Amino acid sequence: MRYRQLGTTGTQVSVLCLGAMTFGEADEKSMMHKVSSNEKETFAMLDRALEAGVNFVDTADVYGQDGLSERVFGSWLASRKVRDRVVVATKGRFRMAPGPNGTGASRMRIQRTIDASLTRLGTDRIDLYQIHMQDLRTPEEELIRALDDAARAGKIVYFGASNYTAYRLMESLWVADKRGLNRFVTLQAHYNLATRALEREHVPLCTKFGLGILPWSPLASGLLTGKYRRGQAPPEGSRLAQWKERYKGFDTARNWTVVEALIAVADELGKAPGQVALAWLLSRPVVSAVIFGARTVAQLEENLGAADLELPADAVARLDAASAPELGYPYEMIKGADGGW
Repeated sequence: MRYRQLGTTGTQVSVLCLGAMTFGEADEKSMMHKVSSNEKETFAMLDRALEAGVNFVDTADVYGQDGLSERVFGSWLASRKVRDRVVVATKGRFRMAPGPNGTGASRMRIQRTIDASLTRLGTDRIDLYQIHMQDLRTPEEELIRALDDAARAGKIVYFGASNYTAYRLMESLWVADKRGLNRFVTLQAHYNLATRALEREHVPLCTKFGLGILPWSPLASGLLTGKYRRGQAPPEGSRLAQWKERYKGFDTARNWTVVEALIAVADELGKAPGQVALAWLLSRPVVSAVIFGARTVAQLEENLGAADLELPADAVARLDAASAPELGYPYEMIKGADGGW
């Protein structure tokens, strides 16, 4: 297992971070119903991940339902007595209670969500607390001050952003600098071979200001595992067979070109397509760790194969070319200007 700095902090995290969205057997109220793992399987995955050197686990209060993922993860931490061996990350912001203040990222709400997550996780601090999505109703200064207070109180160690626009992330960094407050150290964002919009503004921003990127959905809900093929229906029992609307969104000529290039590179290297997709992300600038999910120990085992896989430069170039995004205005114009305007 390789390790990298979490952003520009001194904390070292495994390059693969185990995502906890599947933790716990979710009921029909949850989007993870029938695509999650029971507690026994979850514990087995966590045991194997830790044995393989994974020291970074990412959850959220809304995963499962009623804090299910955090509770299951907290039970494992307690039963194995490994709290200090694991970098615990969780997120808050989405609705967890009825009423106008049951959602959002106000100071009052974030204080409550941090305390509730600490209780469910059974720990005295959260190593990386992330705002699950920006909240336009809450001034960024209010949010950053609330997180800074929680850090100074020892409830959280670091904090990060997730699903933020670039302008809002820049505003947050400016507020923290202007007020002398702690700031975001990471950005958790949707990033994979099929979805590279992050490279327009977020990647340059994170590179300049030292935020570690934590890609989520690195395998595009399974599209990049090689099990889905152009012109064929999703395999029975697969996640995209259940999430039909999401599959329709993936069913584009560009994405099948990406999948076919990925499979070709994987075959040449003797690796699974999913391993190559994860390794491609690990080759990108300022990626601290890639968050991957699994439903079984077998799936976990396959993904672990990406930890020490460094792609040859020509393989990276081929995947870059196959998945190149349309930058649009003004990005294409700016890129063209580098040639001599």
